[in-house]
Amino acid sequence: MTLFYKNLGVPCKCIISSMKSDAILIRKLSRYVTRYQTHEISIAKNQLWPIRCFSSISDDGNDDVKAKPEEKDPLLKSVPVKTVLDKVSFEKNVDKVQRPEKSVDRNYITARRAMTEFMLKSTDLEGLKTIKRRSPFDDEPPINVYWRKDVVAKASEVWGSQEGLVTQLIKREIERKKKQQTMFTIKAHRRNNRRQTLNKNDLKTQKSSGLFGDSGRVVLTAVFINGMNTIFKGLAWFYTGSHSMFSECIHSMADTINQVILAFGIYKSVQIADSYHPYGYSNMKYVASLISGVGIFCIGSGLSIYHGVTGLIHAEPLDSLFWAYFVLGGSFISEGATLAVAINNIKKCSKESNISFLQYVLRGHDPTVNVVLLEDCAAVLSIGVAAVCMSLTSYLNTPIPDAVGSLLVGGILGTVASFIIYTNTSAIVGRSISQTYLNKINAELESDVMIRAIHDVKGIDMGNSLIRYKAELDFDGR
Repeated sequence: MTLFYKNLGVPCKCIISSMKSDAILIRKLSRYVTRYQTHEISIAKNQLWPIRCFSSISDDGNDDVKAKPEEKDPLLKSVPVKTVLDKVSFEKNVDKVQRPEKSVDRNYITARRAMTEFMLKSTDLEGLKTIKRRSPFDDEPPINVYWRKDVVAKASEVWGSQEGLVTQLIKREIERKKKQQTMFTIKAHRRNNRRQTLNKNDLKTQKSSGLFGDSGRVVLTAVFINGMNTIFKGLAWFYTGSHSMFSECIHSMADTINQVILAFGIYKSVQIADSYHPYGYSNMKYVASLISGVGIFCIGSGLSIYHGVTGLIHAEPLDSLFWAYFVLGGSFISEGATLAVAINNIKKCSKESNISFLQYVLRGHDPTVNVVLLEDCAAVLSIGVAAVCMSLTSYLNTPIPDAVGSLLVGGILGTVASFIIYTNTSAIVGRSISQTYLNKINAELESDVMIRAIHDVKGIDMGNSLIRYKAELDFDGR
């Protein structure tokens, strides 16, 4: 068995056995207690409890031989095992030291906490005892604190009792929540008013840049004129059977459909951004123009070339082309008027952007107007080609020039459609703004005192005069 003398914290091993066969093992394991350390010896002397356990069995297993521990250590007196057991039993019965209950009576409290938590005024704290304590902040003078028990007593005196203090704290919390709710309501009204103002501005923007803006007026004018041309050219083709007139009818019909798509793209591009499209719908212009280009290529160019090839394979004599010339003349005037409107609009916009007319068209800043411009250019050129080919057909009395004219019109439409598809595809993928604008934005940022350097700069044209700018900034945090 192993015993611990609790007062000294030193284990005292005492092995008790009545079997002589285990005498040597007992002697080796527990004949003497381990020597105490110096400070433990002094404690033992003061308490008069030096202890050494010894066995009553000799080295050779003889019970009559007894050890003499005083010869080994004169500081220690031999104590029988029974005495040690009695002492340990006594220590087990000693009650543990009772710890005091938790209390905050000896705590300190600052004046700020006293006024906040106990709703006291600075005048209420004047009569209380103050104590200077080290400040918790570096390089700060000592702070004045109060005994917490004094503050509690003062609060009970001011508010009548602890229950009165709790009542006042509850009232203060209710008032705080009311003020918070009032502020929230005011902020919500201001936010709604701001949103309504922005919506009004967005409506103005829609009117100025939507279907009622410059681009919208150009497209709507083109829709009306091309629709009328489609009707008249269809009647002329039905009356004469000319392949060139059929190509022109298909051309005008394709232009009408494509410009309706452009009008929808303009209408959609000025819609307000929402949670599904946080950057708005400005790219719808490019999407509509891309669809228009594909439509021109597939319908206008494809059908014109197909009809021209059919005219070459199955050539048939044509009837009088008088009404066809009359319709071509009217179409030339109407398409020319639409072309003039588109040119004037592009000149105005390119001047505002400080770039040349050609750069504005090639970069596709306003894709809808560009499509109208290119379609009208192709229409005017196609009318001229059709008129020449029809004249050769009348002069040579053979349908071959008329069929060739249909092929030429199809080639013109295919070229225009390819250019429209290319420019709008590059815009949808993400086309960089000009280096001049990029340098201006960078210079404006670098002039700020908080910015040290700019890295990895990117600027993308999103349409509708919107630019998406990204840069890595090195801030000066000093």
